[in-house]
Amino acid sequence: MIKIKGMDLILQRNAAWILGNFCLLASYLWHTLWTVLSCGRKKGIPAPGNAQVIKEKSYFSETETKEKKPPDSTDEDIQQSQSCSEEEVDKLNKENAKKESSILLEVDPPKFHTEESEEKQESLSLGSHYEYRRNSFQESFTPEKHQEEDAVDDACQKPTMQEIESESPADEEKKKEEEHQVPEDALEEQQEDKESEEKENAVKNEKGAEEPPVPSQKEDEAEQSDDEEVSEGRCKSCEKDDIPTPPAPFDHRIVSAKRVGISNYYNVNEDEILGGGRFGQVHKCEEKATGLKLAAKIIKAQGPKQKDEVKNEINVMNQLNHVNLIQLYDAFESKNDIVLVMEYVEGGELFDRIIDENYNLTEMDTISFIKQICKGIQYMHQMYILHLDLKPENILCVNREANQIKIIDFGLARRYKPREKLRVNFGTPEFLAPEVVNYEFVSFPTDMWSLGVIAYMLLTGLSPFLGDDDNETLNNILACNWDFEDEEFRDVSDEAKDFISKLLIKEKCWRLSATAALKHPWLTDHKLHCRLQKKAKGDCVSQAPLAQ
Repeated sequence: MIKIKGMDLILQRNAAWILGNFCLLASYLWHTLWTVLSCGRKKGIPAPGNAQVIKEKSYFSETETKEKKPPDSTDEDIQQSQSCSEEEVDKLNKENAKKESSILLEVDPPKFHTEESEEKQESLSLGSHYEYRRNSFQESFTPEKHQEEDAVDDACQKPTMQEIESESPADEEKKKEEEHQVPEDALEEQQEDKESEEKENAVKNEKGAEEPPVPSQKEDEAEQSDDEEVSEGRCKSCEKDDIPTPPAPFDHRIVSAKRVGISNYYNVNEDEILGGGRFGQVHKCEEKATGLKLAAKIIKAQGPKQKDEVKNEINVMNQLNHVNLIQLYDAFESKNDIVLVMEYVEGGELFDRIIDENYNLTEMDTISFIKQICKGIQYMHQMYILHLDLKPENILCVNREANQIKIIDFGLARRYKPREKLRVNFGTPEFLAPEVVNYEFVSFPTDMWSLGVIAYMLLTGLSPFLGDDDNETLNNILACNWDFEDEEFRDVSDEAKDFISKLLIKEKCWRLSATAALKHPWLTDHKLHCRLQKKAKGDCVSQAPLAQ
């Protein structure tokens, strides 16, 4: 047993000795291999100047995405030189010391060269570069709005980063030197230039305020604009006849019903009736304090439900401020009725012009009317309001000569909420959209269907879906039964037919929106308009002025 134990100890000692020698041999081979590789990599290290340029370029590229600590070239050199001989280490240390001293001389150096000081040095150089570029861009823009300045700054910074990436190392080195050498004199000169420009602008503004513009300049500009429009295919006479719709004679108001008598503030002429309907009557009135002529719409509302409907009309009109929408001026509530005091227009209903045999309603007149109706609908839809009762009776002409209109009667209007599905079961039968007849959800295209019916009636004087009774009319609407085969469409343009065809579509999602309708060639092609004028009158002078 003693011999066996002695043999085991000898074998264990031999194994430990063999293992130790093997480890020494492996460490020696690894040390030799590492020395050879590290020395080879040292020969491929770039020159100190180029290394600094590459270092700066990598820092600039990294700042585009996120802030990252720039690599420390001295630490890399020290790590690479650890495996070399002592002499090579001394040489590298001397070279690094010279390189660091040359770089630090360009900027005010700190007392101790640390990693933190190097980061601050590079951030200062980058900040001065951006500040110099930002000042050069700000000279060409006036600081009127902070949002515009921010947008300009962002636009200036992005091309700067792209320029830095695209430049060669030599150019970057030159630019780096220029950045470090940005003197305070340059900034002072820029400030002086800005001050001088501000003084010059102030002098010019004072001169401009003292000396009014010469009238001949305005005439020349007007002539140039006329020539440009003629070149685009719009004749001068058509442009001169293009008169915008006048706004209300008062500013937009937020109205709430007053519980006092209307006679305290207005003189209502009960003998002069401007219109009437299911709601009541409209009388001409005059404000006592100002003498302003207005229209008083007297609505019979005895129960709370009826009064809520009228107050809904007031709330809708409080949100609408457009020249083609009638404006609300005041409101009064009593026990049996509510009176809405509104803007007064004297041209009568558009429906009267359709049925008047003595009135020659041309296609150009229809284009003018439809364009204005589209603008009013577009504004309402932008405010998320549906009219839901568009018809010629609810469109008033501003006067009896011009083709300027305003949409009225918002008693059935509703606010559209996409998440809350809206169904309605009211309206005038021949102008109802299929979704209203089927008691389906309504939305913006519901008003556009009514616009198509109005356009059809203005062009021909006929109602496309009108039957012998309401049931037949509703069946015609559901079947979408209409065509252009009537004799009245013989002289109607193809553009007008296309416009109607894109509105009287059973599937509401396929109908034109108000914005798209305003871009349709029938409403925008000036050459077509001139041809229609010549066809109707023999020249480009219309019978009645157009409105935009």
